[in-house]
Amino acid sequence: MSVRRTAPVRVVISGKGGVGKTTLTALLARELARRGQRVLAVDADAQMNLARTLGLSAAEAAAITPLSHERGYIEETVGASPGGDGSMLRLNPDVSDAVARFGVDGPDGVRLLVMGGLRQAGGGCLCPENSLLTAAVAAVGREDADVILMDTQAGVEHFGRALARGFDQAVVVTDATANAVTVAVQTARLAADLGIPRIAMVVNRMRTPSDAERVSRLVAEEGGFPFTAVRAVPWDEAVVAADPSVEPLLAAGSPVVQATSALADEWWAAAMEVAR
Repeated sequence: MSVRRTAPVRVVISGKGGVGKTTLTALLARELARRGQRVLAVDADAQMNLARTLGLSAAEAAAITPLSHERGYIEETVGASPGGDGSMLRLNPDVSDAVARFGVDGPDGVRLLVMGGLRQAGGGCLCPENSLLTAAVAAVGREDADVILMDTQAGVEHFGRALARGFDQAVVVTDATANAVTVAVQTARLAADLGIPRIAMVVNRMRTPSDAERVSRLVAEEGGFPFTAVRAVPWDEAVVAADPSVEPLLAAGSPVVQATSALADEWWAAAMEVAR
C-alpha cells in the first residue's frame, strides 16, 4: 500500500557530467512509479535529455517547451523578461500551476517537468529564469507528487544558486575516476551547507570491488565526507546499447535495474521513516 505524507519526498541527483545521473534518475522514476508512487521527474539540466531517457520518443521530446523558454509565463510570474537585468524580480512568484500547465506525462505515469536553461551564448542575465526555476521546484506540493526527482546539470552550480534548497535527500553520483569523486565530494559539502539531511553517494559503473576501494581512497584524499549511505550500481554493457532510453533495460531486467530498484526501496523507506 502506498504511504502518503503531507509534502513530497524531494531528491536531488547531481555529479560530474557523464557519470550517469540522467540514467539513474530515469530508472528511479520508473521504478518508484511502478510501486504506486506519483513521481514528478524534473529535468534541471540544460542538456534536457531526461525525456528521451525516461522513454519518450524523439518527437514527443522535441515537442516539449522548457519552462525557462516560456517567456510570457516568466514575465507574468517573475515580473521580468528573460535576459533582463533581474532588478525588478518578484521575490515570491506564484508558480503553483507550473506542473499542471507545463508538465508532460511519460511512461508508467511519471510526470515530467523540463526546466531548461540558457538558449544561446550572450543571451543576457539568467536572473528571471533562475528565479522561476527555483520557485517552481519549491512550489511543487502534495497535490502534484509523492516524490520529486530532480536531475541536475553537471557540477555544483545549481547548489550555488540554492536551487536544491529544501530537498530531503541529495544523491551524488560518481564513477571511479578522480575528477568525478572530487565533484561528488564538493557537491555533498554544498548540499550539507543547504541543510539537506540525507546525502548519499552512488558509485556508478562499478566493474570490480577495487573500484569501490579506489573511490573510498579518493574520498579520503578529498578530506572525507560523512555520507548517509554509499551504494554501487554495476557496469552493464546493455546500458550503452539501450541509449538513449531505459526502456530496454527495464524490459530485460538488467543488473543496473536490479541495483536501482534496491536503491529506490531503501531511500523510500528512509523517507517514510523520517515522515513518521
